[in-house]
Amino acid sequence: MNEQLSPEILALLKDPNTLIPAVVQDKDSNEVLMLAYMNTQSLAISVATGKATYWSRSRNELWEKGLTSGNSQIIHSISIDCDGDSILLKVEQQGAACHTGNKSCFYRTIS
Repeated sequence: MNEQLSPEILALLKDPNTLIPAVVQDKDSNEVLMLAYMNTQSLAISVATGKATYWSRSRNELWEKGLTSGNSQIIHSISIDCDGDSILLKVEQQGAACHTGNKSCFYRTIS
């Protein structure tokens, strides 16, 4: 797949050559599910396919959420923040978002 971002989307990004933090939120409950990272290639694939695709920092490769686990994320909206240095994805989560099996990666509370 050779997807590219449009010049209009690229213009919104502060630095298209860096990894961009992506906050992932449930489209219905607004619960924050996870934080991942995207590069321009994973963002372009996500825009083109409607499936959340990220950049895996540990594996140094593209990572389509749910491709191996079945816990996919169908994108309903993508927003870029005012500084152009972070992304918000609102998704329909299929299964658990967290690799631990929890719905959200933010299940540990500090008291």
